Amino acid sequence: MKKIRGLLALLLLTVASGAQAQKFGWVDTEFIMAKMPEYAKAQLELNTYSDTWQKEIEVQKKDLDKLYRNYAAEEVVLTEPMKKKRQDEILKQEQDIKTYQNKQFGYEGQIFKKRQELNKPVQDKVFEAVEKVAKKKQLAVLFDKSGDLTMLYTNPAHDYTEFVLEELGLGAEDRNQPGPRGTVKTVAPPKTPVDANFETDSGTPTQSPAAKPVRATKKTATKKSPK
Repeated sequence: MKKIRGLLALLLLTVASGAQAQKFGWVDTEFIMAKMPEYAKAQLELNTYSDTWQKEIEVQKKDLDKLYRNYAAEEVVLTEPMKKKRQDEILKQEQDIKTYQNKQFGYEGQIFKKRQELNKPVQDKVFEAVEKVAKKKQLAVLFDKSGDLTMLYTNPAHDYTEFVLEELGLGAEDRNQPGPRGTVKTVAPPKTPVDANFETDSGTPTQSPAAKPVRATKKTATKKSPK
């Protein structure tokens, strides 16, 4: 997501320069991509490549182990030149395995390049949807919560993730809001006060322990609202 992160970093600098009053929001691109079928398909294909290359490495390691065992079993009967030749073969096999492993799984190796190749169409699609949402909602800045920027606090009211999902045709009808809805709090109705002369089941009147004589207070006139 370098393209998106680069844009967001530039927009962050704009905010820091004095555009704080402008409207902004944030999205979670990792969450968005996880909802996309094409992203899941890309990951399956990437796993296929990874499994294939890993199996090839395992075969090479088995061949190397065989060389080790043969050398250990025959070492006592080998001449020094023959030992040196066998040792060189083993060393070369070790180096070949390391080279192949780095080529496939090392820094910027084949798995890295394949991941970029397979994910690019998905990332471009997300970027286009983010751009559309930003324009529709008139946002000056849209941060990526899953990006390199450290977001210590995120207000759900500024979350536009669901709008991007909606733009991609993956939005949920009950969640297409800029932030998750909070739980509705209800106030319990007051309890009915206990009558001072409440009768028990036996018919004997009893007085509530909390009941106290009430002093008469002067009533204040209340002004009626005009009809």
